[in-house]
Amino acid sequence: MTEDWLTVALPKGKLGRQALEIVNQTSLAVSGMEIDSRKLYWEFPEKQVRFLICRPTDIPVYVEYGAADLGIVGKDTIVEAGADVFELVDLKFGECKFVVAVPGDQVATDGEYDLNRLNLGRIASKFPNVARRFFQQAGLQVEVIKLHGNIELAPKVGLADAIVDIVSTGRTLKENDLVAVQDIFRATARLIANRVSYRMKYAVIKQVVAECKQTVGSGGILSD
Repeated sequence: MTEDWLTVALPKGKLGRQALEIVNQTSLAVSGMEIDSRKLYWEFPEKQVRFLICRPTDIPVYVEYGAADLGIVGKDTIVEAGADVFELVDLKFGECKFVVAVPGDQVATDGEYDLNRLNLGRIASKFPNVARRFFQQAGLQVEVIKLHGNIELAPKVGLADAIVDIVSTGRTLKENDLVAVQDIFRATARLIANRVSYRMKYAVIKQVVAECKQTVGSGGILSD
């Protein structure tokens, strides 16, 4: 593998298919690659580019440690990982948001809820770092419990007083009698870069950034 090749990490699943659509609008466009194939490593010598198909949660790690020069992954995953990478472009797809949600019977009829009620409480989340950072910044002491799925169950069985999770439509919360009482931040897919690669392969990365910017619109750029 030559040093002048560009290595790009893409996520599996729907986010990966959308990411590939963005890639194929750039000079890195390739044909024949399948995001949902069992093949996880693709090389295209004519473009001097290789693609790694990864679990989304692993992409910030691959990029931070230089196994990939570029990656496409959700902002939620970047923040949770605390990865030391450059965020280059907001790609404006895969939109969701982090919220604090509590049982509906604890929320006033006008929708008001005092977050101070959660002080010294327990918070369940698949994103413990995001949850912990939010409550620390809010000046509240909480115990954060990491779960790997179905966290909506935690308040119902008394495991937690509230949850921190990502939502898109809010349907799952509603079906489990939970109400979002605080937005934390909005998340979309981002193009990220390894810090060393950004300097060493600046010309080609700059071109990809410009092409992505053109694809998603001028409001999508984060850093140039």
